[in-house]
Amino acid sequence: MEIKWTMSKDNLIEINLTGQLVFKTYLEFQAKLEPIAKKAGEVRLLAILHDFTGWDDDKGWEDSSIADRNDQYLKKMAIVGDEKWRALVELFTLKGMRSVAIEYFSSDKEQAARDWLET
Repeated sequence: MEIKWTMSKDNLIEINLTGQLVFKTYLEFQAKLEPIAKKAGEVRLLAILHDFTGWDDDKGWEDSSIADRNDQYLKKMAIVGDEKWRALVELFTLKGMRSVAIEYFSSDKEQAARDWLET
């Protein structure tokens, strides 16, 4: 799994994920992202899945404490990826169970995701 990310001046964090999401890599990424989100006060997140193959089978994915700690800093989250991952990604992000607006967009709708994040 490779995670590349950038943050723009208007507090948009863009994350590009390739391959399989590994729990250890996810935790390391979150540890880097948390202080940045706190300092910014409010961020929008765009995650783009490239050749995504799912999650590893490591223990710990069921822990939602990362979301609990950071939802106050997250205004909106858009995920762009292959339609076959929609239901699992929405489950993974706890869409509908968090205070954060979360939407999934198919791979050909990246601009729509960016537009939605701006509204």
